[in-house]
Amino acid sequence: MAEEFDIAAMRRALALARRGLGLTSPNPPVGAVITLKGRIIGTGWHRRAGEAHAEIEAINDARKKKRDLCGATLYVTLEPCCTHGRTPPCTGAIVREKFSRVVIGCLDPNPKHAGRALPLLQGAGISVTEGVLREECCWLIRAFAKHITTGLPWVVAKLAMSLDGRIAPAPGRSRVLSGPEAHRFAHRLRLESDAIVVGAGTVRADDPALTIRHVRCPAHKAQPWRIILTRSGDIPASARVLRDEHRSRTMVVRSSPWPRLLKKLGAEGVQNVLIEGGGKTVAGALEAAVVDELHLIVCPVVLGGPAQAVALEKWLKVPPKARLLRPRRLGGDVLVSAVLARDFLQVQSRAFLAKQPGSEFSEND
Repeated sequence: MAEEFDIAAMRRALALARRGLGLTSPNPPVGAVITLKGRIIGTGWHRRAGEAHAEIEAINDARKKKRDLCGATLYVTLEPCCTHGRTPPCTGAIVREKFSRVVIGCLDPNPKHAGRALPLLQGAGISVTEGVLREECCWLIRAFAKHITTGLPWVVAKLAMSLDGRIAPAPGRSRVLSGPEAHRFAHRLRLESDAIVVGAGTVRADDPALTIRHVRCPAHKAQPWRIILTRSGDIPASARVLRDEHRSRTMVVRSSPWPRLLKKLGAEGVQNVLIEGGGKTVAGALEAAVVDELHLIVCPVVLGGPAQAVALEKWLKVPPKARLLRPRRLGGDVLVSAVLARDFLQVQSRAFLAKQPGSEFSEND
């Protein structure tokens, strides 16, 4: 029964942490729950870098309810910080509040911090349990974990395509393939990203804004960097990405090897990159083996004719370690996804496939 309660409380903490996806960079999203005598008395999640961490949010929430924290249990998705950064260490607050137990989802992947909080808490007489829903908690911070351990961003690729494998209609026809729910999913990916990459052909053909819309976006969330890849540099001066209010966050980059580009972005603090197209740009990233997560939105239309096609048999070669995911309905469209991360994501990838409440996908049977 105690184990079931721990799992339920950690799931609640995970649900809270997901509210911070895309909003906490360069920090990871974290959620926390405080319980006493089998009841939740405080909850919190990290909302923004520089502001209170999830543990402190939960403590403050319990205090507002005038609850005594002595003897309480703290559930937190990520190991509490034990060093002073932009905010004081959470371990100090946990000790001062006289918690009797701390339950941790996963350890901090930062090699400088990993595991350091546990002996500090135990030395203060606090019981520590680590690894409850570890896989789910690791998956939640995948972008932060890859960046802090390799210096490279987590790379997500997304394409919408017709049933006959085409990503663009013939000239003169509407270029909108997917429906409203698929659009919201795409903008959710943008919200969770630090940078969006497209090819110059996409800019010339669609004149996209590449901004976050159709989903709730806090005012403090900066629009993602817009990276335009080009061989010739011929981006129309009228393009929205060069003229709108976010034009200072547009970068036109002459074509360079993907590893070099991602290394540069990672050095600038970019943790999560979304590649939105077009087909050649996504194909190049797949061929370079830099894509960690792939989403294909399949739309119930047949375009035919001389429209641009995606040669799936040539470039969508899912490596042996890839995890194909069960298709998900997005209104009238179908989302087909895979985890392509190779060496970095092993244990963590199973969390993305786990059949747990709140998970976006589940593994193919």
